[in-house]
Amino acid sequence: QVQLVESGGGLVQPGGSLRLSCVASGSILSLNPMGWYRQAPGEQRELVAAFIATGSTKYADFVKGRFTITRDNAKNTVYLQMSSLKPDDTAVYYCYGARYGRDYWGQGTQVTVSS
Repeated sequence: QVQLVESGGGLVQPGGSLRLSCVASGSILSLNPMGWYRQAPGEQRELVAAFIATGSTKYADFVKGRFTITRDNAKNTVYLQMSSLKPDDTAVYYCYGARYGRDYWGQGTQVTVSS
């Protein structure tokens, strides 16, 4: 069983930045893929960024150049640095990881981009 706990969401003005954190209850080295999804009201959950293989990352086109996913294996933590935020980025952001064919999700953290 893996527990994922997100933090770092909040209200930010357009053009601002936030850093989300996802702490896993165990080693993240066994989680592949691992990353971030988001879901806006009335919309389907969509991939934002993820580690998809050792050293490889994947980004949604709508965040390329603005968001960066990083990890600290020693802290069992994955981060999502978000910059140049837009109102369209408003959503609940979920941490995701998979291990041995089983999916794990965090509870989500709300990001609201508004002036």
